[in-house]
Amino acid sequence: MEIYLDYGATTPPRDEVIAKMEEVLTTQWGNPSSLHRWGTRAATILETARIEVASLINAFHPDNLIFTSGGTEADNLAIMGVARRYPTPQHIIISQVEHPAIAEPVKLLELWGWEITRLPVNAQGRVNPLDLQKALRPNTVLVSIIYGQSEVGTLQPIDKLGAIARNHGVLFHTDAVQVAGKLPIDVQKLPVDLLSLSSHKIYGPLGAGALYVGKGVKLIPLLLGGGQERGLRSGTQAVPVIAGFGVAAALAGAEMSMETPRLITLRDRLFHLLSNCPHLIPTGDRTHRLPHHLSFCLAEGRTPSTNNETGLLSLLCTTGDMTGNALVRKLNEAGIGISAGSACHSGKLMPSSVLLAMGYSESEATRGIRFTLGRDSVLPIEFLDNY
Repeated sequence: MEIYLDYGATTPPRDEVIAKMEEVLTTQWGNPSSLHRWGTRAATILETARIEVASLINAFHPDNLIFTSGGTEADNLAIMGVARRYPTPQHIIISQVEHPAIAEPVKLLELWGWEITRLPVNAQGRVNPLDLQKALRPNTVLVSIIYGQSEVGTLQPIDKLGAIARNHGVLFHTDAVQVAGKLPIDVQKLPVDLLSLSSHKIYGPLGAGALYVGKGVKLIPLLLGGGQERGLRSGTQAVPVIAGFGVAAALAGAEMSMETPRLITLRDRLFHLLSNCPHLIPTGDRTHRLPHHLSFCLAEGRTPSTNNETGLLSLLCTTGDMTGNALVRKLNEAGIGISAGSACHSGKLMPSSVLLAMGYSESEATRGIRFTLGRDSVLPIEFLDNY
């Protein structure tokens, strides 16, 4: 038996999504920019999907939604699309716990002379709105703060942060990839100008994402060509993939009121069970947290048990001193899929920048692990200890 606990990395596409993609690939495969009936059919599918995805975040005008190849491209378009408007370097504010899809473009801008402020976070990974208030400058042109941190699960006070930016006339972007489909998002009420989404986090296909662009927000495109997606993302749209994204978004919106409480119950139950493992130290904010997310830091200096355990709880509670990556490999051998926060580059284990920002030591920051739950995760979960 296999147990998948890495829905934060990707989700399996739903049957309804696969069926829609097969339909488009086999019978409605036209180019949506073409004027004939084949193109018109494809364009109709594309715009239907745009409405479905826009509805997930209550985007009043579907035309405010720009389809991309995924969340990374959406983030890059938000950051670089704003920056490219300015002939001289300005000032951008992000947090210290951003996804690399934000952190890396900002590093590039920094090399080009832009001023970058990285807001600190508390021990739970949360930004203090007062720090944003103090960091704003006359030449600040963009604030980008991740909505739900993928590694430690912490939700940011996006409503307060966005309001501060808006009150100062500064554009505000949030990466909502982990939040969409789990918690309600209403861009008519939330003070955001740009918001990133990803298909494969909500049981849609890999290779599709979207950027919500608020009314009056001007971006310079990264891709130039035929002028598709309001001229902001040239290139023939991947209609089958986008159609699947639309179906996934519609299903997520329809089921959220039932599925999110179920995930919270399961998450809290698993937190309770894992509290019996004294060497698992919870990370992130327990109150302001993604509904499907649990994260821990492995304590150092433990001696491994000699018991031949196989269940998830037994494996975790008898594991000796190891890094997060090592535990991921160990659980994988037992048929259990989880994630670690640290990365390995050229054979050298790199500590998690997120855990470092939260005050963990370099050694501790190599010991982060993450469990993320989804539609196929079940209650009760005692079976995890003996499957």
